[in-house]
Amino acid sequence: MAKDWQIKKRRPVRRKNIAPLLKDLESALGIDLAVDGAFLEMADYGPWKMVLVDRVPLAVELMSPDDERVVFLTLRGFLSYPCEKRFVEVDHGAIPFLMKGADCMVAGIHNADEEIKEGDLVWVRDQTHKRPLAIGWATKDGPSLIGELKGKGLKNIHWVGDELWEMEL
Repeated sequence: MAKDWQIKKRRPVRRKNIAPLLKDLESALGIDLAVDGAFLEMADYGPWKMVLVDRVPLAVELMSPDDERVVFLTLRGFLSYPCEKRFVEVDHGAIPFLMKGADCMVAGIHNADEEIKEGDLVWVRDQTHKRPLAIGWATKDGPSLIGELKGKGLKNIHWVGDELWEMEL
């Protein structure tokens, strides 16, 4: 999927032009980006709009399956701005599958944010080190992700082995 995508139309932007996007992101994840004085850019990456801060892909704007605009941090963004909202924690058995782009099954999920609703964009972290591994759409709510033993929990859209994660800008 993402392997065929390329960064296109990369352009510098003023903070006031992307302030609503950044405000949505800060309120959804409960973080403070504090990007004052940073070099901000926007780019197209496949169907996503990407925000680059000092040449690092920090956030993406994409459309949900319900055709709503969603703004979320990239995996590099979660490394720079750790947060405790919308997370799903997986065991070591799920990590090799996630790193190849597989969807996450609920059997590998050991903890999750209780406020997650079905259809939310969530980030996946490993149980031990709390490092970001993937981003995906939740197919169940938070308590169901933890409590159930069978079925798919997340539809993966961005993972550690993905080109966006590896790119050096």
